[in-house]
Parts: sequence; structure tokens; C-alpha cells
Amino acid sequence: MLDGWRLAVGTLTIVGVTPPTRVDRRVAQVATLLAPLAFVPGAAVVLVAGWTALAVGLAAPVSAVLMLAVHAWMTRAIHLDGLADTADGLGSGRPAEQALDVMRRGDIGPMGVVTLVLTLGMQAACLLELAGRPWGPVLAAAAFCTGRAALATASRRGIPAARRDGLGAVFASCVSARAAAALWLAGAAVLAAVSWLAGEVWWRGPVGVALAVIVVVWLVGRATTRLGGITGDVLGAAIELASTAILFGLAL
Repeated sequence: MLDGWRLAVGTLTIVGVTPPTRVDRRVAQVATLLAPLAFVPGAAVVLVAGWTALAVGLAAPVSAVLMLAVHAWMTRAIHLDGLADTADGLGSGRPAEQALDVMRRGDIGPMGVVTLVLTLGMQAACLLELAGRPWGPVLAAAAFCTGRAALATASRRGIPAARRDGLGAVFASCVSARAAAALWLAGAAVLAAVSWLAGEVWWRGPVGVALAVIVVVWLVGRATTRLGGITGDVLGAAIELASTAILFGLAL
């Protein structure tokens, strides 16, 4: 359990932790299921940033961009990097090995740039809507935590790794579909409860979760078809797209 927690926190956040003593499928399974909880410290910083910005009288757009920037910082922007690399690889139109080579490079191509701009733009627009609500920062923080459930869907059994090395090989096929579904249902319940306590429409969060599941399943299916499986970049892309979908649902 402790090694799984260390793997989740050390991989998914900027928080420094002692490296796990071992990394195997069991540890990866625990890390995957703990992923939403592992980002709670990062989500708390996002929440504080949003509330502080509004408390000192900053405009809602400033609060939204600040929350977006803090979220990226709390993850070292590695999920955004994975999203850009995945877009470049899948959009290259090349055979699997060549597409994987594109994803390994440190640069970013036009597909990656456009995908980042559109995704960050959508996140910023949704956060702007939430920033105008009293409990908006709380909902945003909950959305970012719940979005980490995408890791379980992308790592469910039957999904292979595209390469023998990297995070994809560590996490591939480590979680059952039932456990992944339970994680999403728990996230939907939390979002519905927070929305209800905030006096919001309760079903917005669950709708966002449903959209997130659809997007992640599509992404993983596309990666499996084009690349032969998942990679660490695909896992990062899944988290970013899931978080965006949940924010969109909450902003309805």
C-alpha cells in the first residue's frame, strides 16, 4: 500500500516523496486506484488559489487562469506534455513504431500545439464559469481529483503497453474494469454531493464523468489501434481530457 501511494504521488504530482521500494503490477494497481486521492494536496492548492483570488477582488478570468496555472504547476505539466505528444503521435499518420518515435521526441509539432491550445482554452472557459459561483473553486478542485480516475480506465485489463519500457509498461492491464467503474462512480457521487451542498444542480458532475469515460475509452481505443497500446504519454493525455470533460459538465 505504501509503495503504491508513493508511486501515485511521485508520478502524478510535484510533491516530493520517497521512491517506492519496488514497482510491479500490484504496486501499479494500488497507485492507479489511489490516483484521485493522491492529487488531493494539489487540488487543495488549486482551491486556495481560486478562493484567494476571488477574496482579494481579482476578476473571475484572472482567478480561472490562476487555477489553471496552479494545476499545471502541481503536475509539473507532465500530463499536458503527454497530451501534446499523444496528439503528435496519433496525428502523424505514420506506422506505430514511427509514431512512437514522434512521441519520444522532446519537441512539439503543430498537432500538439493545437491540441494544447484547445484543451487549455476549454479548461479556462469552464473554470471562468465556475469562478463566478461561490463554491466554484471547490467544484474545480473536485473535478481535477476525479479526472485522475482516467488512469484506471486507461490501465484496465486487456489494454496492452505499446512499449516494453516507460510508464505504459508499468501501468498497462493492472486494474479490472469493475474497479475502474467503481472509481468513476465514487467520483461522480462526490461531485454530485459537493454540487448539492453548494446549492448547484447535482447531475452536472455525473454528466461530466460520463463524458470523461467516453473520451478516455475513445482515446485508449485509438491508441491501441494506432500504437499497439498505451504509453505514459497516453496516460497523461487521458487525465487531461477527462478533467476537461468533467469541468465541461460542471460548467453546463
